[in-house]
Amino acid sequence: MGMSLITLQCRLIASEPTRRHLWQLMTELNTPLINQLLEQVGQHADFQTWRQKGKLPAGIVTQLCQPLRTDPRFIGQPGRFYTSAIDLVEYIYKSWLALQKRLQSQLDGQLRWLEMLQSDPELLEVSGCSLETLRSRAAALLGQFLQPSETPAIAPGKGKKSKAPNTKPSLFNTLFAAYQDTDDPLTRSTICYLLKNSCQVATKEENPDKFNHRRRKVEIRVKRLTEQLASRMPKGRDLTHSNWLETLAIATTTAPQDETEAKSWQSALLRRSSTLPFPVAYKSNGDMTWSKNPQGRICVKLSGLGEYPFEIYCDQRQLHWFQRFLEDQQTKRDSKNQHSTSLFTLRSGRIAWQECEGKGDPWNLHRLTLYCTVETRFWTTGGTAEVQQEKAGKITQQLAQTHEKSELNNQQQAYIKRQNSALARSQTPFPRPSKPTYEGQAHILVGVSLGLAKPATVAIVDAILGKTIAYRSIRQLLGDDYPLLNRQRQLQHQNAHQRQAAQRKGAPRQMTESELGQYVDRLLAKSIVNLAKAYQVSSIVLPNLGEVRENIQSEIQAKAEQKCPDLVEGQKKYAQQYRSSIHRWSYARLIESIQGQAAQVGISIETEKQPIRGSPQEQATALAIAAYQSRISGSR
Repeated sequence: MGMSLITLQCRLIASEPTRRHLWQLMTELNTPLINQLLEQVGQHADFQTWRQKGKLPAGIVTQLCQPLRTDPRFIGQPGRFYTSAIDLVEYIYKSWLALQKRLQSQLDGQLRWLEMLQSDPELLEVSGCSLETLRSRAAALLGQFLQPSETPAIAPGKGKKSKAPNTKPSLFNTLFAAYQDTDDPLTRSTICYLLKNSCQVATKEENPDKFNHRRRKVEIRVKRLTEQLASRMPKGRDLTHSNWLETLAIATTTAPQDETEAKSWQSALLRRSSTLPFPVAYKSNGDMTWSKNPQGRICVKLSGLGEYPFEIYCDQRQLHWFQRFLEDQQTKRDSKNQHSTSLFTLRSGRIAWQECEGKGDPWNLHRLTLYCTVETRFWTTGGTAEVQQEKAGKITQQLAQTHEKSELNNQQQAYIKRQNSALARSQTPFPRPSKPTYEGQAHILVGVSLGLAKPATVAIVDAILGKTIAYRSIRQLLGDDYPLLNRQRQLQHQNAHQRQAAQRKGAPRQMTESELGQYVDRLLAKSIVNLAKAYQVSSIVLPNLGEVRENIQSEIQAKAEQKCPDLVEGQKKYAQQYRSSIHRWSYARLIESIQGQAAQVGISIETEKQPIRGSPQEQATALAIAAYQSRISGSR
C-alpha cells in the first residue's frame, strides 16, 4: 500500500476573543454532541448485529445526528462542526469494530495454536509411537510438501533454524491446513512437531523449561486478548469530570459486590480524563481559505469561522508547504476556476488543542494547532501527472458505467455533466517544479522489525531469490549518533525516578525526553530511507504495531513469571524493572517518521504481521518476503 500522504502541523494564532469563542464551541457544544452520538450508537437496539458484522450501516450516525441539530444542548454550531462530529463518531466505531474483529481473529488463532503446542512426551502419548518414529515421519512429511532442493536440512546441534525464509511462510500455512484436514492422531502429532520446531526435524532433546516458557507466553497472549475483547465500549470525553465524581461517590459509600467491580472502580478513578475537546475536521481543502496579512504572514480562514482569521506559525522546514497551499488557491482564482481542487497539494485539515501546563483560562493556556494532510506527489510535475492519470481513469470508468444504462434520468445526466467538467479541470496542470520520480526494483524490499532489546533492525531482501542482501542493526543505522540512544535511555531512567518521587509527594509533574526521542526517530527514519534509496527498493515493509506490542507484553510477563514463579507482586516488580532496563521505545512515532520521510522520496510503505519467533534479522527478512508474496497473490 503506497503512503504518499503525510501530516504537517502548525500553531494557529488569533485574538483572545477568537480563541475563547472557538474553545466554547468545541467544549460546550461539539464535544457533548460527539459524546451523545457515541452513547446512542452503543445503545442502539441493532448494535450487537453491527458488532458481529464488524461495521456500522451506512448513514446511521447521520440519521442519529439529525434530531440533535435542533436539540438546545447542541444547537448553534457551524455546519462543518456537525459534519465533523458525524465523521469522527463513524471513524471511532469503525476503528473499534475493526479492532474487535482483529482481536477475535488473533484469539482464535492463539487458541488453535495453544491446542497444537504440545511437548514431545505429550505428542508421543497421543500418537502412540516413539520419538524416532515421529522424527522419521516428520522428515517424510516435509519431503511431500517441499521440492528436494527446498527441503530444509535437519537442524544440527541446538536445533538452529535453517535460513530458508522464502519457503517457510507458505510451508507453515500448508502444514496448518493439513492439520485441519486430517483426524489421524499420528499425522496431527507429526504436524505439531514440525510446526513447533519451525518446520524442521531437531536432533536435540527438547528442553522442558524452554518449552514451558514458550507455552506460557501463548497462554498469556490468550488471556490478554480475552481481556481486550471484553474491554469497554467507546466513550466520549468527560470534560467536566462528572463521571469521575460519580464513581468516587459510589466507591466511598458502597461496598463492591466482587473483585471485578472493585477493579472497575479503581480503573475509572485512576484513569486520567482528557481535559481537551475533540478535534474538528475539515475534510475538504475548500473549507480552508489561505491569504497573507499586511505583515506578510500566511493566514487561514476556516469554514464556519470565516470572520476569524488565524495566523500560521510553523517550523521553517515546513513553511514551503503552507506557501504552496496559498499558491494553489491563488492559481485557481486567477484562472477563473479552470483548475481542480482535486489537484491541490493540501488534502484535508484538522484543528485541535494541545495541552499545556500552567494556570489561567484554557483558551489562553492551551495551544491551538492545525494538522494538514498533504499529497506529496503533488509537489512535482511527474507526481502530479501520475495522480492526474489515476483520477482520469477513475472518472472515465464511472462515466462508462453510467452510459451503459439504457435510460438516464435528470439526476444521472447532471452527474455525467459534473464528471465531464471535473475530468476537464483535472487535466489542467498546476505549475510545479520538475523532479525525477523515484523508481525502485519491484523484487527488492526493506523489512523493518521492531523488538524489545533491539528497537529496530533492517533487512534488504531480494524477494524472488529469497535472499537477504544486507542487514543493518540500530547501531549501524545511527552510526556516529548512536550515543544519543544511550543518552535518551539515561533521561528515561532519570525522569522515571523523578516522576515516582513527585507521585509520592502528590505533586503533578510530567517529565519527558520526547524531543530527544523524536530526534533519534528522525535520524533512524532518514538512515532507513537513505538505505532504501541506495538499494533501489520498491517499498519499506513495517510490522503491524498492535501485534508487536502484544508480543512484547507477553514476552515480559512470561519472563517475570519464570523469574518469580510464586510471587505475584514479585512478578509485577520484575516486569517493571525489566521494562525500565530495556528501551521503552515509541514505536508509533518511529513508524510515523519512516512513513513521512519515505513519502517525500516516493517510496511506498507496506504493512505485514511480524513473526513471533526468530532473531530480529530473520523477522525483518520474513516481513519483506511476506509483503512481496501478498503483493503477488493480490495481483493474480
